[in-house]
Amino acid sequence: MMNHIVIAPVLLPLLIATLLLLIRQQNLSFQRILSIASVAAQVILAAMLLRAVSSEEILVYAVGNWAAPFGIILVADRLAAYMLMISALLAFCALIYAVRKSDRIGQHFHVLFQLQLLGLNGAFLTGDLFNLFVFFEILLLASYSLLLHGGGRLRTKAGLHFVVINLVGSTLFLFAVGILYGTLGTLNMADLAVKVAASPDENVFLVRVAGFLLFGVFALKAALLPIYTWLPAAYAHTTAAVAALFAIMTKVGAYCILRVYTLIFGEQAGPAANLIEGWLLPLALATLIVGMIGVIASTRLRQQAAYLVVASIGSLLIAFGLNTNAGIVAGLYYLPHSTFAAAAFFLLADIIASRRGKINDKFDLGPMIAHKRLLGVLFFSTAILIVGLPPLSGFIGKFLILQAALTHSMLPWIMSIILLTSLLGLIAVARSGSLLFYRAQSMEAVSHIPEASVTVKTGSVTVELMPVISLLLLCIALVIYAGPVTEFSLTIADQLLQPTIYIRAVLGDGGIT
Repeated sequence: MMNHIVIAPVLLPLLIATLLLLIRQQNLSFQRILSIASVAAQVILAAMLLRAVSSEEILVYAVGNWAAPFGIILVADRLAAYMLMISALLAFCALIYAVRKSDRIGQHFHVLFQLQLLGLNGAFLTGDLFNLFVFFEILLLASYSLLLHGGGRLRTKAGLHFVVINLVGSTLFLFAVGILYGTLGTLNMADLAVKVAASPDENVFLVRVAGFLLFGVFALKAALLPIYTWLPAAYAHTTAAVAALFAIMTKVGAYCILRVYTLIFGEQAGPAANLIEGWLLPLALATLIVGMIGVIASTRLRQQAAYLVVASIGSLLIAFGLNTNAGIVAGLYYLPHSTFAAAAFFLLADIIASRRGKINDKFDLGPMIAHKRLLGVLFFSTAILIVGLPPLSGFIGKFLILQAALTHSMLPWIMSIILLTSLLGLIAVARSGSLLFYRAQSMEAVSHIPEASVTVKTGSVTVELMPVISLLLLCIALVIYAGPVTEFSLTIADQLLQPTIYIRAVLGDGGIT
């Protein structure tokens, strides 16, 4: 019976999206209730799967009862269940914020939100590359529409850049899966792991080419240098709830890198073993540097938050790029921290901007905002989280990454870049906070600014801040339960680095030769 739950995180958002589309003329409140109930149910389903796979068991669902490698296979292992839980918790907080702020400014928001979750959940659960491509396309369709939600020139411009680059990625993905299918006759990931390891010499070149093409696609999704340029404008100009949900989007690329390059191109892959080992770590270090330069150079708070996402993916992929058990554990701890903290920053930036009138989120001297003490405390708490100061989860994540790198040949580079960029990040967010909260002037002091520019919002902030506080509490939970989280991350890493466990679960003992 538990195996049937594997397909539920895919079916539920699909069915709810269809229902929401059919009742789109109904009261918006009813749509909100249905959408929130769906996401809450997805949190419960993710918890059930997480509990089910906490043992050695890997749950496999064969759609239509067609056995692998011929049928469509969904696979729930520890990593997939972990990612489902992170995305469901994030989606719940983002949706609660949206129903208070932005779901009414355009059509079909809740339909698109559910389709976005369908793409995310499917990408984490699918067991074959072709259906990974399908779920990527669902993600692209939903994310592009959500990005444009509410309209506007800047959103349209950022959306065009976003969709063009991602369509190029989709084309490369098709080339990669076409080469693999034409060469090996399968796209099932477990079956690919077996056949790549046994590839004859005449197929090795094509297999390696396909592997590098896939890396290019996943690097694009993760916003890894040099193809990160689509992210800052897209995240900075969309609505806050959508930007918060998009905090998980780059992690989809990181997840795919971890999944494909431990299962298919891992130690056991023969001539294609450790295919990207010499590429991932240097690119991740460069991404961290460029992201932090963007943080320092930002002229708007939302833009700064977007570049913090770029920097965080650099830190995450540094951990995965170590290609060790300890590195994967460090990355898996850092992944939910960076997701929740970035989402909280986007939501908080929107709340602050709404209280600065026409000045909005520009780093210009403006009026003293309403609820400045509460917002200031939350801003600096979030900043400390993201930058990685003790004793919060950002510090623990970066400490684990540095600890995992102690025996690596690139330790001097890794340590110096992480520590230096952390210092630069601290300086950047401290400067932003000082401008927003300490150097802000009274209304009389800014009388030289046109009145329309200093009209500020003074309404109740308690309910509006609940999603932000919830995300910060999730980060605090990562500190309180750091031991259990790292222990579970260790079990995920152990499972990933023993691909025969995954292969046997999907193909049975007959798939192992």
